[in-house]
Amino acid sequence: MSTHRPVVDVHAHALPMRLLEDLAAHGLADLSHVDEMALHLHPSISGIAQSARIPLPPDQYSVSHRLASMDAAGIDIQAVSAAPFVFASMSTDPAFVMDVTRRSNDALAEFVAAAPERLVALATVPIGIEGAAQEAARCVEELGMAGVTIGTFGGGRELDDPINEPVWAFLSERQTFCFVHPSRTSSPERLRDYHLAQLLGYPAETALAVARLIFGGVLDRHRPVLCLAHGGGCLTGLAPRLTIGWTRKAETQTVPNPPAYYLRRLHYDTAVFSGEMLERLIEEVGAERVLLGTDMPFDLADVDAASTVGKLSVAEEARDAILGGNAERLISALAERARPAP
Repeated sequence: MSTHRPVVDVHAHALPMRLLEDLAAHGLADLSHVDEMALHLHPSISGIAQSARIPLPPDQYSVSHRLASMDAAGIDIQAVSAAPFVFASMSTDPAFVMDVTRRSNDALAEFVAAAPERLVALATVPIGIEGAAQEAARCVEELGMAGVTIGTFGGGRELDDPINEPVWAFLSERQTFCFVHPSRTSSPERLRDYHLAQLLGYPAETALAVARLIFGGVLDRHRPVLCLAHGGGCLTGLAPRLTIGWTRKAETQTVPNPPAYYLRRLHYDTAVFSGEMLERLIEEVGAERVLLGTDMPFDLADVDAASTVGKLSVAEEARDAILGGNAERLISALAERARPAP
């Protein structure tokens, strides 16, 4: 690791082989195409067709491959979360979701333990089901995970559903870092072609989920530390429209402040794939609200993220904050290791 303030990537995924083999033993995963860097998962877990090929580069399960890729991308530390394909977000069987989630979290804890100076874990919280807050507490307090990740939907419920109140209360009380990643798409039949589910569906899903958090009053009742994947998707671009709706539509006047007020309380990763777009995001929300995120090791990863941030026309302290300082401030487990060398 270099002697400068470490570069921290808060948006990175893993599919530990321990988990995949466990799922395969229960007939929930097909590992026959691993050599072709592909995986098939049962729809009850992935939420997509069983025939869909999920990318499985070695970085997903090999720590040595991951560390080499991190070095190539200029990443010192990764806060690793499970891929959304194992969130079981579309299942309405709480016992099944909790079982898969616990197995996933245990496997992820083991995965990052192989390189504790370079990797920390973000536990999956099974949003939308009873016991989600307890699983978050188990992972943070017993497994020593650095934070959590949640999907945008789960258990047949939206993020503002009352069943999730214990999760928001726990995260707010502990000020636990929470990475929000889209875990489904609306109208999947319209997004089936041209890879639109990820290219368009995911950014729209994030905007939808956060809009419900705002208008549902969750961000008035609680103060969670939320970081949104993909620069918040299309959320910031929709802020003026949400605000005019709050001003003019009685149905949206459920909260005391305009939507833009709440958007400035959230955090956003840099995975917008354009220096120009990233500078616009920073101008909109402030450098202190933006954290480096690559989406490694998927095929849509921004492997040049650190380089892009380094070239931004912003103050040096703003670049340092985005590259690692903000992560150090928000993720307590990084505080010691992210401290600059004397």
